[in-house]
Amino acid sequence: MDAHNPIENSPHPDIALNSSSRKSNSSSQSKASSRASIREGDSALQTFSVESFRNSGSKPMRYGSRGAGSEGLNMSQKEIKDEDSRFIYINDPDKTNERFEFAGNSIRTGKYTILTFLPRNLFEQFHRVAYIYFLVIAVLNQLPQLAVFGRGASIMPLAFVLLVTAVKDAYEDWRRHQSDQIENNRVASVLVNGQFQPKKWKDIRVGEIIKISSDDTLPCDMVLLSTSDPTGVAYVHTINLDGESNLKTRYAKQETLSKMPQKEGIRGLIKVELPNRNIYGFQANMEIDGKRVSLGPSNIVLRGCELKNTAWAIGIVVYAGRETKVMLNNSGAPSKRSRLETYMNREIILLSLFLIALCTVVSSCAGVWLLRHRDELDYLPYYRRKDFSESEEENYNYYGVGMEIFFTFLMSVIVFQIMIPISLYISMELVRVGQAYFMIQDTRLYDEASDMRFQCRALNINEDLGQVKYVFSDKTGTLTENKMEFQCASIWGVDYSGGKVALPGESVGCSVEVDGQVLRPKMKVKADPELQQLLHSGKETKEGKHAHDFFLALAACNTVVPLLVDTSNPALRLIDYQGESPDEQALVYAAATYGFMLIERTSGHIVIDVQGERQRFDVLGMHEFDSDRKRMSVILGFPNKSVKVFVKGADTSMFSITDRSLNLNVIRSTETHLHTYSSMGLRTLVIGMRELSASEFEQWQSSYERASNALMGRASILRGVADSVENNIRILGASGIEDKLQEGVPQAIESLRQAGIKVWVLTGDKQETAISIGYSSRLLTREMTQIIINNNSKESCRKSLEDANAMSKNHAAVSAGTQSTERGSGSSKTLLALIIDGTSLVYILDTELEELLFQLASECSVVLCCRVAPLQKAGIISLIKNRTDDMTLAIGDGANDVSMIQMADVGIGISGQEGRQAVMASDFAMGQFRFLVPLLMVHGHWNFQRMSYMILYNFYRNAVFVLILFWYVLYTAFTLTTAITEWSSVLYSIIYTSLPTIVVGILDKDLSRRTLLKYPQLYGVGQRQESYNLQLFWLTMMDTLWQSFVIFFVPFFAYRRSTIDGSSIGDLWTLAVVILVNIHLAMDVLRWTWITHAAIWGSIVATFISVIIIDAIPQLPNYWAIFHVGKTGSFWLCLLAILVAAILPRFVVKVFSQYLRPCDVQIAREAEKFRNQREFVSVGVEMNPILDPPQEMRR
Repeated sequence: MDAHNPIENSPHPDIALNSSSRKSNSSSQSKASSRASIREGDSALQTFSVESFRNSGSKPMRYGSRGAGSEGLNMSQKEIKDEDSRFIYINDPDKTNERFEFAGNSIRTGKYTILTFLPRNLFEQFHRVAYIYFLVIAVLNQLPQLAVFGRGASIMPLAFVLLVTAVKDAYEDWRRHQSDQIENNRVASVLVNGQFQPKKWKDIRVGEIIKISSDDTLPCDMVLLSTSDPTGVAYVHTINLDGESNLKTRYAKQETLSKMPQKEGIRGLIKVELPNRNIYGFQANMEIDGKRVSLGPSNIVLRGCELKNTAWAIGIVVYAGRETKVMLNNSGAPSKRSRLETYMNREIILLSLFLIALCTVVSSCAGVWLLRHRDELDYLPYYRRKDFSESEEENYNYYGVGMEIFFTFLMSVIVFQIMIPISLYISMELVRVGQAYFMIQDTRLYDEASDMRFQCRALNINEDLGQVKYVFSDKTGTLTENKMEFQCASIWGVDYSGGKVALPGESVGCSVEVDGQVLRPKMKVKADPELQQLLHSGKETKEGKHAHDFFLALAACNTVVPLLVDTSNPALRLIDYQGESPDEQALVYAAATYGFMLIERTSGHIVIDVQGERQRFDVLGMHEFDSDRKRMSVILGFPNKSVKVFVKGADTSMFSITDRSLNLNVIRSTETHLHTYSSMGLRTLVIGMRELSASEFEQWQSSYERASNALMGRASILRGVADSVENNIRILGASGIEDKLQEGVPQAIESLRQAGIKVWVLTGDKQETAISIGYSSRLLTREMTQIIINNNSKESCRKSLEDANAMSKNHAAVSAGTQSTERGSGSSKTLLALIIDGTSLVYILDTELEELLFQLASECSVVLCCRVAPLQKAGIISLIKNRTDDMTLAIGDGANDVSMIQMADVGIGISGQEGRQAVMASDFAMGQFRFLVPLLMVHGHWNFQRMSYMILYNFYRNAVFVLILFWYVLYTAFTLTTAITEWSSVLYSIIYTSLPTIVVGILDKDLSRRTLLKYPQLYGVGQRQESYNLQLFWLTMMDTLWQSFVIFFVPFFAYRRSTIDGSSIGDLWTLAVVILVNIHLAMDVLRWTWITHAAIWGSIVATFISVIIIDAIPQLPNYWAIFHVGKTGSFWLCLLAILVAAILPRFVVKVFSQYLRPCDVQIAREAEKFRNQREFVSVGVEMNPILDPPQEMRR
């Protein structure tokens, strides 16, 4: 059971949009209510035949699958239609699978098989438009008429890149297959021929009976038949399902408890609903021994759960393999691509069009030239169509003017192919590896508690960390430590905290001696000395009696199970309290600290050591918590034969059943204390009790038994029984519990908000818990207006969404008017917070209502989604992804977060107490939520800035080289000959210019870590894509065009009347372009290191050396060219003129833009230059607004 204490004491009125029919037709709105208020049915039920199964239905589910609390009707209120069900014969798998072969228990999470790997992997890789371009180039180069380069050489670059990526993908998928193999080959005990025998998980079939021992993991979804507990109770951990690490209770039906399958044959028929993703709901009927009983969520244990505190459990397999609920909630590992790469495809298409234009110009001009010189083609020395080597004159492969134009076009494509650099992809991968190394080595991302460094599990989306607009976070274990601490109490109108979060006094422990052994609670709680003194004084005073009843209620009114843990001291054992709710655990530990120690619990009685005296109380009945009543109660039989009902729950629920005519002052004082506790972010519960007369108890008992035996509407009837006894309650007091947030969570959320990032919390917890955490984490504030949507039908959801949208628009209009009239007062608009539950999302997701939800959520600063199933989390993220271009990030720590992590653009796993499933499915992994701030604000910003610049620089670097070749072609009869040697063309992208851009992409920093953390608004640079956009691309191309023009025409005009040969001027162009692009890079470097100096200036030196070596080889046509031209002064003068003329416009524009229209980064960088901290602080660093509306997706 989840915690159930709300924080509802906001001075701002909440706008609650609830369906009026909620209580009348919904009895299973949440996981808690799915457990149906009460342990279902320990009594004999009515008899039915197989033919009496009646029809009903369940709908197929996608993202809107029945999440936490999603069933509109309780399983006992409706039947299952035959077409929506399956029949399972107990202990007869052959007959069960006779008509339909149900899924086997083997699972597969890998993306590929041996047959599908090659086509699917290539298909995914060729999503990169550039790869298609290089493939076309390689194919063209295979044609004899177009073979400009060697055929093998043209294929090798693309083949190498494809191979490296394929090997990486194959290794990752091999690891998934290895994990699947380990899982499938685990062994379980299956009943075969009257004996339990070991059987591999993958061989288990639906209909078989299996036996699970303590601490074993369930291999499939099974209905409990019997357990080692005589009452049929089994305790399970559901970490792998809902992320909760607390014990949950499941029950076997009384009709099957006494049956021993290995000794007596057990036969029966179960009619179950079709497999679905709803982990909180289950609907089935079972006929056994001529009796028909209904089965619900409390009777099924799901695959992935672990059996705890129960020696063994026996059950019947109802779902196996891919049909189990946990596998149906596994959406699979999607292929993620960097958003920057997606945008880059757009620029590559533009460059391709530019390349086609260049080739069209060359081929068209070549056609004109051929027509103008058609009479001279036979004898022109540099064209010569005739072949005179043979006795009979022939034409050299001349195909006519039309075909010559076509071939010229294709050859131009091959010659100019580096316009789109394949080296860019290799450089990007290397830069990402370097960036990942520094993220992993960052000590500020190291978690000492778990001894865990940051993990970079996906190297292809590092830069996406700098563009995140939405963060979707789990609650338990992600924002919180999932550890509750009792902080304060209000008892009979007296506050025992003094208004402080922490109680005064030292940490104390309480111990009792049982059978010669000392028992002590595992966890200590800070105690209030005044309250301890009051309890030690006994029940002689009125205050002491009320305090006694208060702590007795804390110890008894729960489902906590005490487990004994051995210590190094044989005489000392620790009591570890395990329960479904960490709140309950905290309250029981607090009761133990104050002398009310729960020692033993069975389904029929509890034993509590009360101030050193062991007392046994009979548990006559228990009404568990549900989301409608928002409270739970237990009916205890005392040793003196009296019967009392103890109730605890949310304040609104408890005060509604209180007799306010009695002790009105106590109630008012308690309400005041509750408000104080809530304002401190504590989770609150109100405690009450009343004594039952013999007639009241008998009436309740008979009603309880009738309700337990009801087949139709059982949950609703049980709720009515609970309401009949939970009335005229006398308030004992209230408790305040701190759900310990992880260190730095409130500060982290505040920083994310300042950075313009919207934080949504998606949790399986109930609404009150999520709201409470929202306040304590500063996600919610008292000034926010809350919009609460809890509905159980599509029409009520529609009405609530329409009303909420209308309200939000009016609210925005009023806020805008207030701001315009009070602009000088500095008032800011009131923010909206949307709170919606999983039941409502069932009817919204995957329907036309999604658009209404999106419109509403877009107007809200905070969104809390409660009681959501794992796949609903993914559906919510899909809602944003499908309608905006905004980057999404999901962070969680449990297996229930896997679908969400995989759906988001960036998935981050927290390595916590809930296993490693989230880490294994994530792109990045770390130890604490607070690390998200340096990860995004610092590394994300750096990575995006570096990668953006590197891509634009690579486009510029290669385009300027291609344009030099283009200008040369225009002056050489369009013959596609080049003055730059083939070796220099090859080395240009490998040695001359590749290393500097990689080094800068890894090491450069536009701003320091300190500045980026101090001004979270700077993160908006990535969200607004200021470093990479279409405008910057066109400006870069204009600069490229100018620089190529200067590089070509300065030597052209300088040497046009000379006798310089093509090789010599080609060397000049080679050196000029290499020096220019490196100086261009140097102008933009912001953080110089010795490695940066070595890479940039070393590349220029390496170019000179390479050109000298190439020109010193006699076999090459450009032999000794550099030595001839390098001796002249005009050579060096041209080099200097080229550099000055090419760089000057860029330098001027850069200076004026920074002084006249500086961006946020430039302003912050100027502020960094002030060494004196006071000067630095006094600088008015005004950032651009960041609270932008969602960017609508460009369609």
